[in-house]
Amino acid sequence: MRKQWQLILTALMFYTRLPVTVSEPYDPESLNKATRYLPLVGWITGGFMLLVVWALGDIAPKTLTALLCICVSVWVTGAFHEDGFADMCDGFGGGWTKERILEIMKDSRIGTYGMLGLLLLIATKLVSLMCLPLHVLMMAIIAAQPLSRFTAITIIYTQQYVREDELSKAKPIAKGITGADMVIASFFGITPFLAVTFLLHNYSLLLTIPALVLVRMYMARLMLKWIGGYTGDCLGAVQQVAETVIYLCFCILAWKYT
Repeated sequence: MRKQWQLILTALMFYTRLPVTVSEPYDPESLNKATRYLPLVGWITGGFMLLVVWALGDIAPKTLTALLCICVSVWVTGAFHEDGFADMCDGFGGGWTKERILEIMKDSRIGTYGMLGLLLLIATKLVSLMCLPLHVLMMAIIAAQPLSRFTAITIIYTQQYVREDELSKAKPIAKGITGADMVIASFFGITPFLAVTFLLHNYSLLLTIPALVLVRMYMARLMLKWIGGYTGDCLGAVQQVAETVIYLCFCILAWKYT
């Protein structure tokens, strides 16, 4: 149990900006194993977003509440996943060979594709959330934060890491994850979504799963075609797109609650 707790803390240390103390020395293998708890990190991120809704839901416009929810999620993660999404937009938008795509994604500067991609992504999240009643907005957050991270983990399970440089920040998770890791990740990633669907008594929300499968298949095929696998930036992009798709599905499928 103590070992698993250390892995949870390691996941928080790597995937968020929250101050945590890990008693054991840093070990790349531990970080690789800690990836199983990435959906659990989504519980934490979602918790901070729910605090915003709880504090401002009855005293502030819904638009402001939704925007601050997004801001808090960016603050908690240090824009970790948003950065990956922007880099993937730049790389796949401006590169025509594997080497060039990887080079562009490694560049710390943001280009036109990355800027426009982020603007459209954030705008889609904002509009989707602000169109929902507060209680459904909260349910969407509870479902989206863990499930989107689990979607990214499935890429690690099925594809190969393609960067060869040892300085890559995602290098420790390049060894992939086991079936047991996937079981743990699926529990923390899927359970909140199923609970939300049951609590809302809106089983049409289950259509979110095939929507995610289609988007995940498209992005996985795109990565495989152009670079032969995934990078850390690709994982961040998958998480961001999956989160946005979940919000869109809630916005469309929960219309009767508005």
